[in-house]
Amino acid sequence: MKEINFEDTKTAFRIKSNRDLRRAYILFKLISYPILVKIGNPVIHVFSALRIPIGWIVKPTAFKHFVGGETLEDCQPAVEKIKTANVYSILDYSVEGKETEKAINAALEETLHAVKNAGSNPDIPFAVFKPTAFGSHKALEVLSGNTTPDESIIEEGEKFRKRIDTLCKTAFENDVPIMIDAEDTYIQHFIDKVVIEMMQQYNREKCIVFNTYQMYRHDRIAILEADIKKAREEKFFLGAKFVRGAYMERERARAAKMGYEDPIQPDRESTDRDYNLALKISMENLDVVSIFNGTHNEYSSMYLTELMAEHGVDPADNRIWFSQLYGMSEHISYNLSDAGFNVAKYVPYGPVRFVLPYLMRRVEENTSVKGQTGRELALIKKERQRRKANES
Repeated sequence: MKEINFEDTKTAFRIKSNRDLRRAYILFKLISYPILVKIGNPVIHVFSALRIPIGWIVKPTAFKHFVGGETLEDCQPAVEKIKTANVYSILDYSVEGKETEKAINAALEETLHAVKNAGSNPDIPFAVFKPTAFGSHKALEVLSGNTTPDESIIEEGEKFRKRIDTLCKTAFENDVPIMIDAEDTYIQHFIDKVVIEMMQQYNREKCIVFNTYQMYRHDRIAILEADIKKAREEKFFLGAKFVRGAYMERERARAAKMGYEDPIQPDRESTDRDYNLALKISMENLDVVSIFNGTHNEYSSMYLTELMAEHGVDPADNRIWFSQLYGMSEHISYNLSDAGFNVAKYVPYGPVRFVLPYLMRRVEENTSVKGQTGRELALIKKERQRRKANES
């Protein structure tokens, strides 16, 4: 196994032109100023709501860096480019869901198109979707809680289940694994139930359906262990995508407001501990678990490679994948792929105006995650200096 060095910027940025690096440096430099993010976020939301054209500003900057394109077809050049470095793509339709039948049907059609596209393109090894795009938020909340649902809620739950089944069945028929993103705690229980049903149906021969475990929740280790036990007893494969989590602040605020137990870990160290423990537990059950390690954390990425070596698992074993977002943590993605590990970038796509909320979350995450922007900037700066030194 080749030694992995996350400081190797030559490998990390090998497919980036000098112009690409300059744009990335300017973008992350701007993001490093929280005041600019604080001012810019509401301004962009207002412009978007009023349909004031801002694509001319966003498209050549943040959109180009973090997004593959406006359509699946637009993403193909990005897919082909990163594959030259043996990094795969996962195309994620990142338009915020609306609950009208028309919007749900449109999202379903687009996601089915993405699933079939992945099934026909070896450079796209997974399909993915956000479950709230396919059902009533209220129904998911009631069905995830302790109250008795009325007939209309039960009907909405069945509609949701059928749409998820349509997507998973299409993935099964096209022989492409499909990952179902995690949502807020108070609607996740019913989603988990439906996803396990999909695994019981479509994961009999190999892993097609993946659920997502947000490890900033303090109950996820117990849930993971219960799911592994069920998979063993009922003889199906468990697909486990691990992330730290995306909704911490609003989850905590809701719990405090409504007076129920905070579902979030008490501190970052607890999240890190459980995240790495989940990887360890999954590796110990690799005969029934497939692992998707979705993280920008260097330690968790390296830790999984060490677990694989410890268990004698080949870096190219198709049951284990590493992933980072498009335009971020290139030093992790490209150094892992260079060492022979399976790596896939999450590549969002969608019309500029509708993808803006996604872009704003990426910007906010970079300002809120301690050291993230500084790390990105330091590595880009290091590579630019290395190239200048080689030119002189």
